Amino acid sequence: MTNPYHIPVMPGESIQGLNLFPGAQVVDATYGGGGHSRLILQQLGNGRLFAFDQDEDAAGNVIHDDRLFFIRHNFRYLRNFLRFYNVESVDAIFADLGVSSHDFDVPDRGFSFRFDGDLDMRMNRNATLDAAQVINSYSVEQLVFIFKMYGEIKNAGRLVQEILKERNRQPVKTTEQLKEIVSHHAPRGNENKYLAQVFQALRIEVNDEMEALKDFLQATLDFIKPGGRLAVITYHSLEDRICKNFMKSGNFEGKVEKDFYGNVKSPFLLINRKVITPQPDEIERNVRARSAKLRIAEKI
Repeated sequence: MTNPYHIPVMPGESIQGLNLFPGAQVVDATYGGGGHSRLILQQLGNGRLFAFDQDEDAAGNVIHDDRLFFIRHNFRYLRNFLRFYNVESVDAIFADLGVSSHDFDVPDRGFSFRFDGDLDMRMNRNATLDAAQVINSYSVEQLVFIFKMYGEIKNAGRLVQEILKERNRQPVKTTEQLKEIVSHHAPRGNENKYLAQVFQALRIEVNDEMEALKDFLQATLDFIKPGGRLAVITYHSLEDRICKNFMKSGNFEGKVEKDFYGNVKSPFLLINRKVITPQPDEIERNVRARSAKLRIAEKI
């Protein structure tokens, strides 16, 4: 395949971290191209795999295997659908939070500034909010918050003023229009990084990614068996901080509680205290893996 839908990131490290065995009940919360799911199925024997993905394009990659149950919904609804399938507990849950390479490479999805296309960015194309609506209808305060919080843009105020000036002249509907506006404020020599931060911020807002991640992580507490594993691959500091804090303490602030005797009270035991990152040869094969971080925790 010259243009694979998505190359699985840290596949060996991920599967090893899940500690799978024949008969296990497993969740792949981010099915995508099915790369990690294929490897999980190889370990399951007569077990079952429940795979989530809200993207209709991912549904075209479903593996024909009686052990696989594909659920075309956001992983934030983990609790609802596991209950629908009468699943009380699972042995492992995996999530790769990266956007599929396929989505970045399809111009009309609007995820990438490399192509001109509609300013869309919806993971679920049935959703009502898209990036064009965010750019053209959000208030100054809302836009500044998004770019500062989700894109870590330092000059967010000036950028938003430029967006307002342009949208008052004509609606901003394409990635090329947005790229033209943003380029005026990008630090010289770091234009691509700046553009990536702006597009990331919009994508996170459109798909409510941070709240969806929190909903998902909270649900894992109810379903992972004692001794079961949670493994998550993150790609930027915001989602990594949420996962790191949650695995350390069971909450999103990272506040560790202690019992009367001073013992740490946490629902998880960290399997890798130092975050796992891709090896140089993997990054050479798949440059999109360069910012990936894998964290693994075991339910106590």
